[in-house]
Amino acid sequence: MTHYPPPLSGRAQDETRELRPKFNSDGLVAAIAQDAATGEVLMLAWMSAEALRLTLETGKATYWSRSRGEIWVKGETSGHTQDVVEIRVDCDQDAVLLKVRQTGGACHTGRQSCFYRIADASGLTLAGEGEAG
Repeated sequence: MTHYPPPLSGRAQDETRELRPKFNSDGLVAAIAQDAATGEVLMLAWMSAEALRLTLETGKATYWSRSRGEIWVKGETSGHTQDVVEIRVDCDQDAVLLKVRQTGGACHTGRQSCFYRIADASGLTLAGEGEAG
């Protein structure tokens, strides 16, 4: 099992240069994957301490599957991999941002991004609907 030092209080956590992830009650932190070249947000997933450690060590985006209850390396079965270029941690360390080189679609639907729907007061539309191709 991977152990990180416990989070600090207040400003000390905001300013520390130590990795002290603030895992939620399920032992997870939110992980946002972003295309390193374009800045497009690709997906949101979850990381356990072990998934974070493996991502840092291997440079391959590794997550915790809440539905399967296990570690998974992005693209291990689909081939749609995420090579990590940079990892950023937010101010209180309860979320991480992975800047990645995405191969294939990031979404399990095969789309480039999981954020392909636009919400407004009338409901949802698909991004790109009605645009000239």
